[in-house]
Amino acid sequence: MQKIEITAPVGSWESLKAAIEAKADSVYFGVGTLNMRARSSVNFTLRDLVKITRICRTHNTKTYLTLNTIIYDGELKEMKRMIDSAKKNGVTAIIASDHAVIQYARSVEMPVHMSTQTNITNLEAVKFWANVADVMVTARELSLEQVGALTRAIKRQKISGPGGKPVQIEVFAHGALCMAVSGKCYLSLDHYNKSANRGACYQLCRRPYQVKDGDTGIELEIDNEYIMSPKDLCTIGFLDKIVNSGVSVLKIEGRGRSPEYVKTVVTCYREAADAVMAGNFTSDKVEEWTERLKTVYNRGFWDGYYLGRKTGEWTDQNGSAATQSKEYVGKITNYFTKLKVAEIKIETGNLKPGDQVYIQGPTTGSVEMTIPEIRVSLEPVKQAVKGEFCSVTVDTFLRRADKVYKIIPAK
Repeated sequence: MQKIEITAPVGSWESLKAAIEAKADSVYFGVGTLNMRARSSVNFTLRDLVKITRICRTHNTKTYLTLNTIIYDGELKEMKRMIDSAKKNGVTAIIASDHAVIQYARSVEMPVHMSTQTNITNLEAVKFWANVADVMVTARELSLEQVGALTRAIKRQKISGPGGKPVQIEVFAHGALCMAVSGKCYLSLDHYNKSANRGACYQLCRRPYQVKDGDTGIELEIDNEYIMSPKDLCTIGFLDKIVNSGVSVLKIEGRGRSPEYVKTVVTCYREAADAVMAGNFTSDKVEEWTERLKTVYNRGFWDGYYLGRKTGEWTDQNGSAATQSKEYVGKITNYFTKLKVAEIKIETGNLKPGDQVYIQGPTTGSVEMTIPEIRVSLEPVKQAVKGEFCSVTVDTFLRRADKVYKIIPAK
């Protein structure tokens, strides 16, 4: 059984570093506005491709550029420029759904992966897209039984992509789900003339709603106010079944999420996938991974449609259900390499020995640690407060301007 690829969402330099630290096999990211997270994440520029691909090559991490929105005539020139730049800089593949993007990418011999927006749900669709793509993300509404049938048919019928290798199936393993079929939603377009299918989702489904009969005004009784906001997908509890279904790539959703989310989720799924391969995937480990996943942003968890469900499971609150949150404390002002000591300027609140913190920066990524002894003016103190410069020992090399956040229980 081949190693399962974990592909991580990257919406910032901090998240890119966090994904690499978490041992992601690949990362996917957007450039400019022609991607499905154009509004919700800090997208990179074409100039950034040089640095992104250089960093990833150094760590043997594959790179996937999301070019997965629908494209208008006025954007064809920009789209071609992006693909040309991706090819020039050695991006591994383009994730796409629009025929214009796919056609141009293939014309310049740029590898293509089919986005979930293509709604691949059957073997004939796999055969059709095998002419242009080596990897296909299936529709999120498929059950594991259906996914397994596809992977077995691909192997049995020897269906290969342009590269000559068997087509690989990729599935979403963790993260936000949409109440619309594979993200084909028109709420934002209806309310704000901004299309979710153009990367401008306004998250209207996440709001509380009341349901009333338009004729009588009678309010209908429902389970909760958030009737269009699904809980987040979490497959860690049955990842062995997903791996055994024959999928090749596990996708983590969350290009708009924080570096600690990327690092925690990718780490858990990397460990879980490796445990499946090693034959020591246990319920105790699943419980531990699940508790770790709960510490970062989530809307509650459910298993999606993989196990045969026909309807979604809805969140009962606004925002995150994470058990932890972070509170900004200050920033790194110096790091003394020989001493392994960091100097921190406290800009709000306080910092005490025993506090758990995230230290995050574009090059540092996300470092989680417990604060040991704190010194102010070389003397040990019980806490450092706003306005003070303090020093702590840190094994990891840090950079000036890295931000320090205290990890606190969620309210």
